[in-house]
Amino acid sequence: MQNASTIARLTLLAVGVAGTLAAADANAAAFQLKENSAKGLGRAFAGSGSAEGDASIIAVNPAGMRQLDGRMLQGDISAISFGAKFKGTGRTPAGTPATGGNDGDAGMIALVPAVYFHTPIGEKAHFGISLTAPFGFKTEYDNGWVGRYSGLKTDLKAIDLGFAASYDVNPYVSFGASVFVEHLTIELSNNIDFGTALLPTRLPIFRPGSHDGKLTVEGDNNAVGYTVGGLFSPDENTHIGISYRSKVTHKITGGDATFVVPGQAASVLAQVQPGNFISTSGKATVTMPASATFSVTHKINDRWTVMGDVTRTAWKTAFDKVTIDYASSQPDSVLEFGYRDTTFVSLGTDFKLSDTVTLRGGVAIDQTPTTDAHRDVRVPDTSRKWLSLGVGWTPSQNTEWNIGYTHLFTSDPNVIIKPSTTNQGNTLNGKYKVRGDVLAASFQYKF
Repeated sequence: MQNASTIARLTLLAVGVAGTLAAADANAAAFQLKENSAKGLGRAFAGSGSAEGDASIIAVNPAGMRQLDGRMLQGDISAISFGAKFKGTGRTPAGTPATGGNDGDAGMIALVPAVYFHTPIGEKAHFGISLTAPFGFKTEYDNGWVGRYSGLKTDLKAIDLGFAASYDVNPYVSFGASVFVEHLTIELSNNIDFGTALLPTRLPIFRPGSHDGKLTVEGDNNAVGYTVGGLFSPDENTHIGISYRSKVTHKITGGDATFVVPGQAASVLAQVQPGNFISTSGKATVTMPASATFSVTHKINDRWTVMGDVTRTAWKTAFDKVTIDYASSQPDSVLEFGYRDTTFVSLGTDFKLSDTVTLRGGVAIDQTPTTDAHRDVRVPDTSRKWLSLGVGWTPSQNTEWNIGYTHLFTSDPNVIIKPSTTNQGNTLNGKYKVRGDVLAASFQYKF
């Protein structure tokens, strides 16, 4: 029975817990979202921190509010269509083939809103408010799929409410800063294979996949971050933006871990693991990464404007490892993510077709922070290439409409989930077919 106790504990740590906080991994590289502007989407977010006329610059580079004309309100909505179809096989901790199918498409369509307000203050100062969703991702698999011990549902959302101010030193130099409150919510679930965990009891009722339990973890937190930036204009046609967004550390102290254990397994576990596999609270620290953006916009003539962006995101320090501390006697877990820092590069252009219509286009390379060795089923992320198109319509001096579309070109990422170092974890080996499209629309009103 001692062997059963040991395997039960290891199964929870390697399968149950590793499946829960691993979702702190998801979109524009992992679970980072750039989708905060329809106008920006149309040019692959080139010029996000330097281009004129787009109120989303309030959140990206507050110094860029110099590029906004008067008091305005802007609303954006982006629809992200993400698909992830898995094909592969798995094995239980006992080494036998895992039961279950490959499931359908774990992706879905997600709506990402954004709202901005800007007003000048006197001749040189600006104030802005932004409501954005800089991080988020959701995948959901059917119960009974082959990778159910690694993940069922992953739902992560971060919503930022920011307040920004800037000052124009002169027509060529501006500085700005913002402070934002970020609300993070996480819901994660996966199955636990108690049938395999209790094989050493030699009771005939326990066999791999025969007694699946479930673990669901939920938590939320509020934390504060900041953005600082500068906008430098060598001449009236060239603008260079530099900005830094801080990391945001969420200390989740009131999280809920809910265990569902089949009746026969529960009675045995009560003897070999008293105090474990029971619903409890817990705490963990989850950090949203810092990033720095260099942005350039140059107006060639009255019709053509070109832009470029480079963003570096510090995933490595934010997601190297995460420790989970349970309020019950369940041992703490240290989860290794192995994320690497990433670079996003984009080039875009605006073409003024007429006084009221502007056409846009852009391309981008978006690097993933994960690798084959660390990729999981919750966020089967991979590097991608962007192709973006957009159109803007300005029917009057006070109103502007924009539509943007991006198609993401991706490779088919491998997922290789190996056993823990104790060889007691589940394995999964396969490949995903990933697709992605984004459609966005916005309305801007000046008053």
